[in-house]
Amino acid sequence: MNRMSSFASRRQILATGLGLAGAAALPAFATGAAKYPSRPITLVVPFPPGGSVDMMARQYTEALGRILGVPMVVDNKPGAGGSIGTQPVARAPADGYTLVVSSQSSHLANPLVQPKLGYDPIKDFENIAILGRQPNVLVVHPSVPAKTFAEFVAYLKANPGQVNFATAGAGSMGQINAEAFLQAVGAKGVHIPYRGGSPYVTAILGGEVQFALDNLLVFLQHIQAGKLRALAVASDTRVAQLPDVPTFAELGLPALNQTSWTGIAAPAGTPAEVVKTLHRAIRKAATEPAMIENLKARGVIPPEEMSPAGFEKMMSDRLATYGAVVRKANIKPE
Repeated sequence: MNRMSSFASRRQILATGLGLAGAAALPAFATGAAKYPSRPITLVVPFPPGGSVDMMARQYTEALGRILGVPMVVDNKPGAGGSIGTQPVARAPADGYTLVVSSQSSHLANPLVQPKLGYDPIKDFENIAILGRQPNVLVVHPSVPAKTFAEFVAYLKANPGQVNFATAGAGSMGQINAEAFLQAVGAKGVHIPYRGGSPYVTAILGGEVQFALDNLLVFLQHIQAGKLRALAVASDTRVAQLPDVPTFAELGLPALNQTSWTGIAAPAGTPAEVVKTLHRAIRKAATEPAMIENLKARGVIPPEEMSPAGFEKMMSDRLATYGAVVRKANIKPE
């Protein structure tokens, strides 16, 4: 993982001054980056239309286009957990006109489990800003005889290797999350991979598998309908929609309290002033009251102020943490 933590030297200048990158900093567009942007910007979404990453991207495009003064064109290029759309952006001209929506799938899970991926999530990108963070949730099928987190851990330990968990595929972030949970509590589970989000949600709703640990947005409506039972959330605080469900930190497992994230990245070598301009625009959009309201309504945590260097530090830390999980569980792609 050392190769993934070598971001600091070439991006140190980006950290300076970005702490005040809100609306007050927008006049700098007219000075430091006067010639950018001057034409439409393509935002590659490496997932299908209608998914959580796509919806997040489209929520920002109107605001970013208005702030930057040029159209933001969404280009969906799904496949291979985000890799098919992400890899070409790493090789695109580093001029700020081709960007990619990054996620834990494309910039964390895939690099950890696919040695021949074709891109490095840090060295090949300028990781500009976070668009939002999503809580994860541990859910069980109602047939599981456990009403609380502690009871479920006891149930797992009493039935080693007999409790199944579902994911959207081998090597997916859902598998990594679930294995991190099992390792943390000292229990065993059986991984049942499905081909995509819809099949695996159907499987757990039907009782084919007993539990899953993945994005809250995937499961929220089913939890609220009583079709699944939520036992813990990975979130800074309890989720407003599930006020009775404790966080992993409350349960004594703060290391599992990691939210998912969605961000925007540009090819490595994109000029510093262009990165600054994009960062400021994203921060301006993220702090608009309408954006905050819309994100919260969808269960998304509005992004905190974080410089590009800080964003990459977070990524590097998670690559190291989850890399250890992947190696211990011997997680492999399909």
